[in-house]
Amino acid sequence: MRRVTLFVNGTSKNGKVVAVYGTLSDLLTVASNKLGIRACNLYNGKGGLIDDIALIRDDDVLYVSEGDAFINPQSDSKTSDDNSGSHTDWLTLNIGGRLFTTTRSTLVSKEPDCMLAHMFREKDVWGNKQDERGSYLIDRSPEYFEPILNYLRHGQIIVNEGINILGVLEEARFFGIEQLAEQLEVAIKNSHPPEDHSPLSRKEFVRFLLATPTKSELRCQGLNFSGADLSRLDLRYINFKMANLSRCNLTYANLCCSNLERADLSGANLDGANLQGVKMLCSNAEGASLKGCNFEDPSGLKANLEGANLKGVDMEGSQMTGINLRVATLKNAKLKNCNLRGATLAGTDLENCDLSGCDLQEANLRGSNVKGAIFEEMLTPLHMSQSVR
Repeated sequence: MRRVTLFVNGTSKNGKVVAVYGTLSDLLTVASNKLGIRACNLYNGKGGLIDDIALIRDDDVLYVSEGDAFINPQSDSKTSDDNSGSHTDWLTLNIGGRLFTTTRSTLVSKEPDCMLAHMFREKDVWGNKQDERGSYLIDRSPEYFEPILNYLRHGQIIVNEGINILGVLEEARFFGIEQLAEQLEVAIKNSHPPEDHSPLSRKEFVRFLLATPTKSELRCQGLNFSGADLSRLDLRYINFKMANLSRCNLTYANLCCSNLERADLSGANLDGANLQGVKMLCSNAEGASLKGCNFEDPSGLKANLEGANLKGVDMEGSQMTGINLRVATLKNAKLKNCNLRGATLAGTDLENCDLSGCDLQEANLRGSNVKGAIFEEMLTPLHMSQSVR
């Protein structure tokens, strides 16, 4: 008894070994049943048509067609390789124990320069490890990988509720999917509420004041009060160091012994404010209004405005006995009718200042710039060599 191996035309896999008996028609019937096709023709390995059963030898390999011409199985293998080159075959990834089935095209087409594309563009180039089922093993988090695979499928970022988008971002960076990483960074940035740099209102600040014990120093360093109405408030001993108080309304406020070092008071209104013993070293009060302010402390504590920027300020009628304005800038300032008795003005820029009607008795003006300054109607003689008190 002869036996032959039958393959579907053009293939070399899933063959069937059958016994040869009877006529050629009988063999075609057996081939139809075994291979699940409607067998019409038989070909040998060289493409020759078998039209007589007597031509068949024992252990021949035959190719069964449904009437179509012979297809060389080697060219089919090449075509199969070409198809793999076109990335149409399916594969399964084992990501941290969870299986994902996808096509090679999905992994290599969307982001051709990413790690996944290099791993699966060609078969077995990276020597990818496989489990017993043939799934490719990748030791990463499956919950973070799923949004990445979906992105490679349709180009959209979809992160289900309960999945941390930061984890997806790290996976995108790991696999080198740069476009996805950039989009995730933007999404994360947009998901965070914008930083609130809005200035504190009077209502909010009064709430802070009421919640603070009278003997405790309130720390307001660097806070933003720009444009706030803080008029007539008791702000004694408060630390406003480096705070933004520009364009604030501080009229008649009590700032006794408060710390305004390096604070921004530009354009603020401090008319009638109590500034006894205030510390305003290197503060910026350019263009501010300080008319009728009281810097004079009966206990002898002197206000310190050393190095302050007081360009163009209006300090008319202010009480500034013993004030320290050393190396401060008072260019174009209005100091008319001010009490500057015993004030330290050494190295101060008083260019174009209006000092008419001022009391400068025992004031120290050594090294100050008085170019263009107005000294008309001074109450006391000006002594440029007075010592610093």
